[in-house]
Amino acid sequence: MILCGGKGTRIRDVRSDVPKPMVDIAGTPILHHLMSFYARQGCSDFVLCLGYKGDVIREFFGNHGSRSDGIQVTLGFDERLDRPTTETAWNVSLVETGLETMTGGRIRRAKSCIGDARFMLTYGDGLSDIDLHALLAHHVRVGKTLTVSGVRPPSRFGELSADGDLVTGFNEKPQASSGLISGGFFVAENGIFDYLGDSDETMFEREPIERMVSDRQVSVFRHDGFWQCMDTYRDWEFLNELASKGDAPWVR
Repeated sequence: MILCGGKGTRIRDVRSDVPKPMVDIAGTPILHHLMSFYARQGCSDFVLCLGYKGDVIREFFGNHGSRSDGIQVTLGFDERLDRPTTETAWNVSLVETGLETMTGGRIRRAKSCIGDARFMLTYGDGLSDIDLHALLAHHVRVGKTLTVSGVRPPSRFGELSADGDLVTGFNEKPQASSGLISGGFFVAENGIFDYLGDSDETMFEREPIERMVSDRQVSVFRHDGFWQCMDTYRDWEFLNELASKGDAPWVR
């Protein structure tokens, strides 16, 4: 399940005519980069939770049912799809979850597409080289309702190494040395829906997760590799630079 419905106000200086997941990285929407990353690791059944400018996402997949890269896309609308029949097939369920709906409400509205299954969950604006098989294995081993990926974000400021008065090294985007944040790559059991309530105004990251934490039902999978969200123009520039140099860590 990929949350694609937010308005992405901080990225509108890049593009304001498309939803944030459809902003291009090296000529391809970040959403497609993300879905390709999942599919390469064997996860090719997708539920996209649409909201702001969801018609742009619908049109993209409607026009790319059979792509030049060999991917076959089977579309569904607010319904569960059968599993792909070939290794290059994607099943994509497009679920309209409302323009103003918060993240918890979007997840709840897409429940019918998930059924009783365990599922992975993420946002449509972040990329990583996280090992999804290791993430899933950790989730199964620990046995909690929700597993969240814990990452160390890149620092906002360049880091200097010095020997006396001489600079010996400079790293423009070092990782923060302490403290984890949510990297947004989750694994969830069906029991997550018991925490979401019945309101579209529920923010998944607040009361539902806080209640699961209180119930000791959230585990963390530590990821020390690449992770980058696309919140600002500078983030977009950085991801494009990596992709244009052929140095995109999310392409495994």
